[in-house]
Amino acid sequence: MIKTLLLVGTGGFLGSVSRFMASRFMQNNFPSAFPLGTFFVNITGCFLIGFIYGISERSSLLTSGWKLFLAVGFCGGFTTFSTFANENLALLRDGAFFYFFLYTGLSVFLGIAATFSGVLITKIL
Repeated sequence: MIKTLLLVGTGGFLGSVSRFMASRFMQNNFPSAFPLGTFFVNITGCFLIGFIYGISERSSLLTSGWKLFLAVGFCGGFTTFSTFANENLALLRDGAFFYFFLYTGLSVFLGIAATFSGVLITKIL
């Protein structure tokens, strides 16, 4: 159990730090009322988790420990639903209804599409 907690915790730490850096980079280099930083990390994380699970289903390349580290830990720390929800609330409070619907719709649709793409790529490889 300790090993599992360390795998998930270490992956989560690295994912959280990576999310902070990627989100900050996007917001600093592409300023917009649209929450591009969180959108980018969530869609990227969806693709990664699809890719990780696709690889684990097709081969024994990823052990259960690596799957815990990458999917549960890293991707869990990298993506963020709570920030997504808070940013949507801020968009609603600011009356930015277009961005609210765009952000919510694209996040859900592209998140699922990115996860599917990650799995699909592993089937092509």
